[in-house]
Amino acid sequence: MNKTITFRNMTIDDLDDVMVVEANSFAVPWSREAFFNELTKNQFAQYLVVEVDQKVVGYCGVWIIVDEAHITNIALLPEYRGMKLGEALMAKMMELAREMGALRMTLEVRVSNERAQNLYRKFGFEEGAIRKQYYTDNMEDALVMWVNI
Repeated sequence: MNKTITFRNMTIDDLDDVMVVEANSFAVPWSREAFFNELTKNQFAQYLVVEVDQKVVGYCGVWIIVDEAHITNIALLPEYRGMKLGEALMAKMMELAREMGALRMTLEVRVSNERAQNLYRKFGFEEGAIRKQYYTDNMEDALVMWVNI
């Protein structure tokens, strides 16, 4: 059975679904208020959702400031991982950032999250630096990665 996969801009109406993705993806999830503020108050923020058969199963956020794009978060419901949706979502976000004038993109990823690092390397991201004790839940270091887009 073929599934219909769509990508679109996140709206406030998506927040309930996004909060489910967030809670299933991160040890310290963002609050609903944080996403609401991103969508309504942050002039630099852009968010996309990915839907499977009209169900929001993932999202990606970016801040685009002048010519740099900073991925804030990217997540999928666990049961939709391994289906190349994260890869497709990342490609869409990179395309959007380029269209908005970004020349470089950056992100932080847990040093232990090799699966995510491998995804980013597929897109040409390279290691830039380590941010010591970046993650507040366990004080894990973050690997900063960069790519020219």
